[in-house]
Amino acid sequence: MGKNTIGEFEEILMLTVGVLYKEAYGIAIKEEIESKLKRKVSVGAMRTALKRLEKKGLLKSHLGEATAIRGGKRKRYFVVTPLGQKVLKEVMDTRKQLWESIPDVAFDLKLI
Repeated sequence: MGKNTIGEFEEILMLTVGVLYKEAYGIAIKEEIESKLKRKVSVGAMRTALKRLEKKGLLKSHLGEATAIRGGKRKRYFVVTPLGQKVLKEVMDTRKQLWESIPDVAFDLKLI
């Protein structure tokens, strides 16, 4: 496993950051995943994975402006880096190759 390998949860996080584009911050990412995938997301696990992806150079973050609504606290926004885009494309290509390699008979339920 190299620096550029990612797991399923990391892939979901990166794809969600892409989906949310300029609005990709912690709570928005969590809510998007839970809404679209009907899957609960632990804030702790999400933060750990986001930090790991940033350390790998697959995501980059920056702090937004302080707002009164958040008591002066700034949101941390994430974006997918060019390396992150490359890794996601490799994952997509690999999955596509696997799907295309499955013989039709493998999913023939009459044989089971």
